[in-house]
Amino acid sequence: MLAPAKINLLLHVGAVKENGRHPLDSLVMFAGPEASDRVEARRATSISLQIDGPFAVPDLANSDNLILKALSACAIRGLRVPPLAITLYKNIPVAGGLGGGSADAGAMLRQLVKLGTITDQIAWTLAASLGGDVPAAYISQACRMQGEGETVRRVNGLPDLPTLLVNPNIPCPTGPVFQTFDEQTGNPGLSPLDLPAFERPPEMIAWLRTHSRNDLEMPAIRLVPEIEGVLDAVRGLPGCALSRMSGSGASCFGLFETRADLVAAADTLKSLYPHWWVAPTLLKGG
Repeated sequence: MLAPAKINLLLHVGAVKENGRHPLDSLVMFAGPEASDRVEARRATSISLQIDGPFAVPDLANSDNLILKALSACAIRGLRVPPLAITLYKNIPVAGGLGGGSADAGAMLRQLVKLGTITDQIAWTLAASLGGDVPAAYISQACRMQGEGETVRRVNGLPDLPTLLVNPNIPCPTGPVFQTFDEQTGNPGLSPLDLPAFERPPEMIAWLRTHSRNDLEMPAIRLVPEIEGVLDAVRGLPGCALSRMSGSGASCFGLFETRADLVAAADTLKSLYPHWWVAPTLLKGG
């Protein structure tokens, strides 16, 4: 089961609430197989989680792993999940602003629905209990995320976007980024945002450039200055129409109008920065 990376094309964040969370408004699209984790599960005599892939580290297989939390959430609600041997192929950078952990949880929930263990309705309820990004990751389709992430509406008819995903292989944990955001002055707040219809990538990219932003970009750069260098490098690639950070960082993306421009840009960036994670992909508009 693929667990695609989540890209926040825009991320508007309101002031912190009494519960410590933030209202937000985000337009999200998901990457193709080349920028996806993969979750495989088979029946076994006991539950186990093995992690493999380029971003596999041993301490990811602990009780905080959202795959295991999804299974625990089922048990807490009295849902009987058969013992499963789970393998997670970790291809998405950890703490990279691409929702990798949430993607894994979403894929696990879809796997449980496919096995007939839970219904789609139950999966939605579980997703909302696991974290702000998990409901969107569960549907894994272009959507608008609002509220604290629990309000998710599919967005149909968006064009596919040739996109270059880049991470400097530096973690950028979400908590400190939001803390830095809370400490800054001049929070623009949330205002109504109408999403028009787009027929082609240039129209959508032009709208994103003039009507949207990522409010966590500057706080993240304060914590991880290398992010600014990534944005500059991507912005300077021929054919790049928009460069922006995704989520809470440190991953960034560049949007291109054609696949040919995207492929050429990926080759250039890989040669210039061989130690970076560089993944050309097509965000699926649906």
